[in-house]
Amino acid sequence: MGTGDRFENKADEVKGQAKQGLGDATDNDRLKNEGRADEAKAGVKDKVEDVKDAAKDLFGGNKNN
Repeated sequence: MGTGDRFENKADEVKGQAKQGLGDATDNDRLKNEGRADEAKAGVKDKVEDVKDAAKDLFGGNKNN
């Protein structure tokens, strides 16, 4: 899929890691949980992009016209 989508997913993952780190440093469980959720969301979105790419390859969506 688009490089922009992959970039956004990676940004969400990094944001989640930062929230978790800050939550650990401040002993803030809410922030740690938000970070975990952000990372999980990014992982799911990345897998969806993988499926879209595989479907495009399988069904010929990457042909040059």
